[in-house]
Amino acid sequence: MGIDPDHIRETVTAYTSAHPEEDAVLARVLERLDRGEDLSSRKTFPLHVTAGAVLVDENGDVLLVRHNALGKYLTPGGHLEPEDVDLRGAALRELREETGIRTGIEPLSPDPVHIDVHDIPANDAKGEPAHQHADVRYLFRTTGPVTVTLQEEEVSGVAWRSPDALADEVLRDRVSAAVR
Repeated sequence: MGIDPDHIRETVTAYTSAHPEEDAVLARVLERLDRGEDLSSRKTFPLHVTAGAVLVDENGDVLLVRHNALGKYLTPGGHLEPEDVDLRGAALRELREETGIRTGIEPLSPDPVHIDVHDIPANDAKGEPAHQHADVRYLFRTTGPVTVTLQEEEVSGVAWRSPDALADEVLRDRVSAAVR
């Protein structure tokens, strides 16, 4: 079944209402939905929606995982799957898949902390051209100790870092404000 396009539209529209300064960047997501494109499919180019999780611990540090495909430490996240019913659930699924964390997590808000549109390089091994992800990121926190067991096919390292380590300035500012 997958995530309904109306859910994506409602999420992006509510987000841009709260963050009108990001309206121009996210307008292309809404335009593609208006054209009937299936943005929940990783096969939709040049842009599709992904889901990300920002997990903070009791010290306010953020969990970063080293993504094998990009060779960078990033927050957990990835493509939407047919079994996903909403974006926050997809973000939580990705967090659990990549880190093995099953318990001790709760959302800090029902709304995305950030939606970022960024470039993804071509991946010849997967037959994917260069494209863009509209990554809908949700903020979660640990409710106690968590055990990380990495999904080694996709990630190869883990680090808890200050929100200052987040590369995206908007995300960094919002996470820092939320953990204060």
